[in-house]
Amino acid sequence: MPQHPGLLEKVRLLVAVLWAGSLWAVGYLVAPMLFATLSDRILAGTIAGALFHAEALLSLGCALALLVLLKFATPGWTPARRRTVLALIAAMALCTVVSHYGLQPLMAELRTAAGPDGVLASAARSRFGMLHGVSSVIYLVQSILAGWLVLKQ
Repeated sequence: MPQHPGLLEKVRLLVAVLWAGSLWAVGYLVAPMLFATLSDRILAGTIAGALFHAEALLSLGCALALLVLLKFATPGWTPARRRTVLALIAAMALCTVVSHYGLQPLMAELRTAAGPDGVLASAARSRFGMLHGVSSVIYLVQSILAGWLVLKQ
């Protein structure tokens, strides 16, 4: 007789999908669209920064919720599957912490020091570009891990 997932298992799946979907929507749809449609790149960057801040908070909230649900909503899971999902959650949360709380403050300092013309018109342009590139790679890794997380549910 097939076993139907309980409410907590469904909530776990929804949280994983929310996390993955929000990463993909903000990073690969909304932020690029801001830069493509707004003529003011500084404004686009400011809005994108606010969105990525909200995404970081959502990511940490989803990680916490999934850790709790991993404890209570995974009947029948093998220890190996549980470890894999735990590692995915931890790696994704680490991506958020490194990028948002490590790299983003450095990028914000460069933007502030650049003045009204923006960081892309300043001497710090190459350093900002390097930090942005590293941040983008971390975001890509997190996005791929998110797909794997959903599939493991």
